[in-house]
Amino acid sequence: MSNAVEKAYAEIRDAIMVGIFPPGTHLKEDELAKRIGVSRTPIREALRRLNAEGSVRFLRNHGAFVADWTMAEIREIFDLRGVLEGYAAERAAERCPPADVARLRRLAEEMIALEAEGGPDFRSRIAEANGEFHRIIVQGAGTQRLGSMMAQVVELPLVLRTFHRYDREALRRSLNHHLEIVAAMEVRDGAWAGSVMRSHIAAAWHAIDSGAREEAARREAAE
Repeated sequence: MSNAVEKAYAEIRDAIMVGIFPPGTHLKEDELAKRIGVSRTPIREALRRLNAEGSVRFLRNHGAFVADWTMAEIREIFDLRGVLEGYAAERAAERCPPADVARLRRLAEEMIALEAEGGPDFRSRIAEANGEFHRIIVQGAGTQRLGSMMAQVVELPLVLRTFHRYDREALRRSLNHHLEIVAAMEVRDGAWAGSVMRSHIAAAWHAIDSGAREEAARREAAE
């Protein structure tokens, strides 16, 4: 993939995640090309990639728009994640190879270090490490069917949006959940790992819900 496509992809994705392009925004190729400083071809490729990830949706004869979900849909996704990932953590704690458990610890510690360092893109970098962390656990559960089910309910944009909703204190609590999940896996305690994972997913839902309520209140106050 060309540097121009990568640049377009990263800038559009980040603008969506931080709310510069809120849900429902019409993403016009010519305007994006001027904004980012590339031609329309890499913009088109970037939008296709974002569509494949779920951040962007194409409407026939109307173009690309920032994807939106109702709060009911988001709640359903997180409820399903809690059930599936809790089960995955229980199984993985008993089955995950020691090398993968060690990798999970490194990722958990890396995410904590990224939060401590801060920086303009630290939340996106944490989200990437978080994605690998959760993938290892699902793979470690040792069931292909579970992986297929997870792929249908884990929407990358929602995961990224969660990290942008957290305030720093809530983010630290979430990252500490990772350490506790790893501790449970290191002693092969499936019940402990599953319980912490379910709490971890519930906290993510509450971050999304709280952020949505705050945004709605701000819009109402501005009207």
